[in-house]
Amino acid sequence: MESYRDKLWKMQNRSLYKVWLNTYTLVATRQRAEGRRQKGRKKVARDKGIISDYPNLILVNLSTIALLQVSLMLVATEARAQFFPREFDGIGFEPQLDIPLNNGSRGETRDQADLLLRLGGQSYQKGYFDKSLNYWLQALEIYRQVGDLQGLGLTYDYLGQVYAKLGDYEEAADMLRRRLGVARTLKDFQGQIYGLNNLGTLLLQTGNNQAAAQSLVEALEIARSVNNEEAEGLTLSNLGLVEFVRGNYFDAIKQYKAAIVLRRRFRDPLGEANTRNNLGDAYLAANLPEDAAIAYGLALQLARTTSDTPNQFRAFRGLFNSYTEAGNYPPAFRALDQHIALAKEEKDLFQELIWLRLSAQLYTITGDLANARSFYEQAIALARVLEDTGEEALLQNDLAQILYQ
Repeated sequence: MESYRDKLWKMQNRSLYKVWLNTYTLVATRQRAEGRRQKGRKKVARDKGIISDYPNLILVNLSTIALLQVSLMLVATEARAQFFPREFDGIGFEPQLDIPLNNGSRGETRDQADLLLRLGGQSYQKGYFDKSLNYWLQALEIYRQVGDLQGLGLTYDYLGQVYAKLGDYEEAADMLRRRLGVARTLKDFQGQIYGLNNLGTLLLQTGNNQAAAQSLVEALEIARSVNNEEAEGLTLSNLGLVEFVRGNYFDAIKQYKAAIVLRRRFRDPLGEANTRNNLGDAYLAANLPEDAAIAYGLALQLARTTSDTPNQFRAFRGLFNSYTEAGNYPPAFRALDQHIALAKEEKDLFQELIWLRLSAQLYTITGDLANARSFYEQAIALARVLEDTGEEALLQNDLAQILYQ
C-alpha cells in the first residue's frame, strides 16, 4: 500500500523533510553577574514574513514566535526539525533582544553604546534589519574604544544573528566566532557553551553538518566539565537535530530522550515542549507514527501550560501527520480543527494558510476531490492576500494535479 508520504511526494514533487531552527534561550546576563535575575515571557511579532536564514531554501513567512524574554548577554539557538511539506522551508534564526542595563562601566560614551544596542533591538523586533545592523555596528565601535569585552561579546552575538537574517552567512559566522573568542578570553564557560551552540546552529544552516556537530560536541564537553546540566540539555537537543538532518533518526531519538531528562529535571517546559516536538519528528521520519503521536501529544500539553503558541501549532501539525501516516483520518481532521481554532484566536493568517493547504491534502488523500479543490482555491486566494507568490505557485500546481485526475 502506498504510504502517505509517497502520496504527498507524487502530489507535490517536493521533499517532505524541512527543518526549522528556533531560538530558545538559556542565558548568563550582566544582571546575573551583578546578582540580579530578571525573567519574563514575551511574544515577538512576526516580521513581515521573510526568513532567509538557511541555505538553498525558499523564503517563507513565519508565524509569531514566542520567546522566553530575559535580559541577556548570551543567546543560545535551539534547533527543531519540522516534518511537514512547505510549512517552513527555512530555518528561523530569531535572537533574544532584551538589552541589559549598564553593567557598571559608567560614562556618557558607554551609555551611548547601550542606547545604540537598545535601538538596534527595537528595530530588529519591527523587522528593520538594516537599521539594526547600523545601530549595532556603531555600538560595537564604542565598546571597542572603551575596552568593554562584555559589550563586545553581546554585540557580536546580535550582529551574527542579524547578518544571518540578512542572508550574509559568512559575516554571521565571523561575528559568532568573535563572540566565542570574547567568551574564551573572559574564561566565561557558559558564554562559550552558548556561543558554540549559536555557531553550530549557523553551520547547520549553511549545510556544514560536520562542523556543526564538532561545535556542538565541544559545547557538550564544556557543559559537562562545569556540571551545567541545563546547558547540556539544550546542546543535546541541538545535537539531535544534527543526527536528524543526517538521516540518523534513531540516533536523533536517543539524543532527544537524553535532553528531555535534563529539561524535566530543571523544570524547563518551553525547552521540553520543543524537544518533544523534535522527538515526534524523528519518530515520524523513522516510520513510527504511533510513537510520534505520543510525543506530539505530550509536547502539546506542555505548550498549552506555558501558552507557547508556536509549539502548539507544531504539535497539531505533528499529530495531523502522525494520524495521516497511520491511515487514521478522523483524528487527523480533529488535529486540523484545533490548528485552525488557534490560528483564528491568534489572528495568524499564515497558520490559516497552512490549515487550508493541509486540509486540501487530506481531502485529496481521502478521495474527496470536491472539498480538496475548494480548500486549494481558498488557500490560493489567501496566499495572494499574503503576497506569497512562491506558495501561490505551488498551490496552483497542487490544484492542477487533482483537476486532471
